[in-house]
Amino acid sequence: MYQINKNISNISIALILIGLISSTIAFISNPHSAWTSLLFNNYFFLGISLFAVFFVALQYVAEAGWSTVFKRIPEAIMTFLPYTAAIMLFIVVAAVLHWNHIYHWMEEGIMTEGSPNYDKIIAGKQAYLNQPFFLIRSIIYVVIWVYCAKRLRDLSLEGDLEGGIGEKTYFKGLKVAGWFIVLFAVTSSTAAWDWIMSIDTHWFSTLFGWYIFSEWATIGFASILLLTLFIHSQGYLPALNDSHIHDLGKFVFAFSIVWTYMWFSQFMLIWYANIPEEVTYFMQRIEQSNYRFLFWFSLIINFITPAILLMSRGAKRNKNRLILVCIIILIGHWINSYLLFAPGTLSDHGHLGFLEIGMGLGFLGFFIRIVLNNLSKRSIDIKHHPFLDESEHLHT
Repeated sequence: MYQINKNISNISIALILIGLISSTIAFISNPHSAWTSLLFNNYFFLGISLFAVFFVALQYVAEAGWSTVFKRIPEAIMTFLPYTAAIMLFIVVAAVLHWNHIYHWMEEGIMTEGSPNYDKIIAGKQAYLNQPFFLIRSIIYVVIWVYCAKRLRDLSLEGDLEGGIGEKTYFKGLKVAGWFIVLFAVTSSTAAWDWIMSIDTHWFSTLFGWYIFSEWATIGFASILLLTLFIHSQGYLPALNDSHIHDLGKFVFAFSIVWTYMWFSQFMLIWYANIPEEVTYFMQRIEQSNYRFLFWFSLIINFITPAILLMSRGAKRNKNRLILVCIIILIGHWINSYLLFAPGTLSDHGHLGFLEIGMGLGFLGFFIRIVLNNLSKRSIDIKHHPFLDESEHLHT
């Protein structure tokens, strides 16, 4: 059973307090900016926790055994999903009730012909972008994700209690995982369209769902690897070896490249075509001085850092280097998350400063608290699993 380090516990509490203070100041001084900060920070940690569910489900459907020895790590990470899902629903409900003005297409009269606010392009999307359907879709996403996460985690615990090799509960988990993968393939893209792309309502990208998934995969693998290395350094996960770490490092490297490919594919095609209603998305981020540096900086560190530091086989087994790269990647994608939301909601008034960072630190502290708490409530070592022996003797 994992015992939470007292120093880590105190740090998480301090971070939560920083987040609460920052949030309070933000909502008092600049509510519109505060809602954007809440949304992008929540999105970032929702992506990490949701990808953990996908990772566990993927191991089932692929019948992969290599990850079994550290399976408790992504299972603990996905316990944060209900919190981020609840916050996301709160933001959506608040938007529908006009407590915030994140989604421009919800403004009064914007889809009513003859109204001063009428927008013909937005009105043409009314069949999909309307408040009741938007809210229903958001609820469906959250219910599917949270239910499957809970079910997969419960079945994992049942497998430990079953005895033998846990074959009965494994096949139950396989069915849940299969359904989740199918539903996730649809809902991950539509959620990205709804919660992020609809902020820039005139703009659209057919690559956007894949772009967001590649970001979730990158930050998800980086988080799993960081937490695995931390827990292992505390004397737990004795069966974890260099091959497991190497494989996780490969996925961090691979999806960093995939994300860069998606970023470039989306940018290059739109920029080269130079169609006004498409290119305006990037013009906002490149021409406005408060976003220009962050736009190029996030691309450079999210691509160059893993490309240079994780290219070789040895680098993917170097724990200190992996920790450094994962931290840089998480910071880089946190900045990129800000750029997904702020230009569309705040226009030229956006500024990544103390309040945004403070709220991010609050989310980080909350995330650490919940994940480590859940790790401490059950055995961190898998006891019965059909592929446990294969994982314990992994060699690559």
